[in-house]
Amino acid sequence: MHALVLPLALLALLCLPCLVAMLICADDLIDRAAYRLAERRESRKRRRLIVRLERALPGRRSRPSEPEPGPDHPAIEEIAADLRRLGRQRLGVAASSSVWHAAVMRAYDERLRMACRCLEVPEHLAELEGIDLEIERIRVEGELIGAGLVLGAARHGGTAA
Repeated sequence: MHALVLPLALLALLCLPCLVAMLICADDLIDRAAYRLAERRESRKRRRLIVRLERALPGRRSRPSEPEPGPDHPAIEEIAADLRRLGRQRLGVAASSSVWHAAVMRAYDERLRMACRCLEVPEHLAELEGIDLEIERIRVEGELIGAGLVLGAARHGGTAA
């Protein structure tokens, strides 16, 4: 019996570092799986957004191979990119002039209205001013995000998609 206990104890002692390494790697594998699930969820969200946008565009019955923005209506991807750019600018213009800040805010509000028309989200940005306009802007941003539009930095990498 003693002859069997000693080799088993040595084997357990030798396997302990391997068990610790497996636990560390398992944590990494779990993180990777969670990230992949989040990516799939984001992909499904984007596909749903595309379907909603296709329904929102008048006269479109089948999905085109390449989106063609109309002369008065830019593509939703362009609107989203403008919103992200203007969103960064409006947060960074606090030290700039009030004229520059007002121009950025007008452009931002106009792009919000365009995105709302594309996604059929009700908005009242043109009718309001002051704190009411700020509250409506936040509400509209939340509605657009809920509809699947990415307005800010996305996911872990900090890059907007």
